[in-house]
Amino acid sequence: MQLRDGRLIELWDGGAPGGTPVIFLAGCPDTRHAAYLGDDAARRLGVRLVGVNRPGYGRSTSHASTQLSVADDVVAVADALGLEQFAVAGMSIGGPYAVACAVRHPDRVTALGVLASPASVPELDPPYHRDDLDPDGQSFFRQLAQSTPEQAIELMRSGFLTYVAQLNPADPDDESLVRRFLAELDPHDAHVLRGAPGAVDGVRLGSDRAIAAAVREALVNPDGYLCDAAISFRAWDFRPEEVRCPTHLWYGERDTNASVRNGHWLAGRIPDATLVVHPETTHLAVLHEHWPDVLSALSGLAQGGR
Repeated sequence: MQLRDGRLIELWDGGAPGGTPVIFLAGCPDTRHAAYLGDDAARRLGVRLVGVNRPGYGRSTSHASTQLSVADDVVAVADALGLEQFAVAGMSIGGPYAVACAVRHPDRVTALGVLASPASVPELDPPYHRDDLDPDGQSFFRQLAQSTPEQAIELMRSGFLTYVAQLNPADPDDESLVRRFLAELDPHDAHVLRGAPGAVDGVRLGSDRAIAAAVREALVNPDGYLCDAAISFRAWDFRPEEVRCPTHLWYGERDTNASVRNGHWLAGRIPDATLVVHPETTHLAVLHEHWPDVLSALSGLAQGGR
């Protein structure tokens, strides 16, 4: 769809047509393809599941966005789809964007879901979203927190471009690309992606073809990742205490990307938030092993109102 300022936003409108709407914001680097894995559960539960690509991902126009500007883009998508009110869910780096949407548009967002997401990193104690960082890693994230967005982009650019070059998403061989991509993940998360149920547009979700398409869309333009990197580890310019809708937070005990400390921080600040901690659960599995629970909770909260 095209926004009023001429930018394009790429999205996927799936699940049950006419169902309770849930707008999903993926992690980093990831796209609307992550929502495909919830399509089967959404159809069964009567949920209209909409995945939105932030600026710089896929065909969404690159833009110097913020978490609050993305919140406005989400509402523009809702307007275009005729959604007066909706639940919003964010996975990993997408979580703070979802929180921003609930804060910015309390009249539109009926329920909030945050999954395996970093909190406002500089406000954590210690101020890191991961618990596995060595001193160099801690120093790097401290530097990110103190940088301007432009400086943060330059700090992250070289490492990210090296990662993309090694992954080589332009490789037309789906099997080879997927093998390289899955090797970078926690083995359990890789297993979860491989076993994803269902199909979208006739493509089985756990197949090489589906996973390769998701990787290519996430990495075709580096701007999406770099924009996320510019703002995701600095202090937020909105306050979670201002969330007014029912909120569920989901975290995994074995998640090294966003430790459970992040969930406790958010639960202590978002009014009446419910924190669910899954034992023995890794990063991507927090969502992809629990789509029915997540969508049931969010649609129930949305229908129940505030």
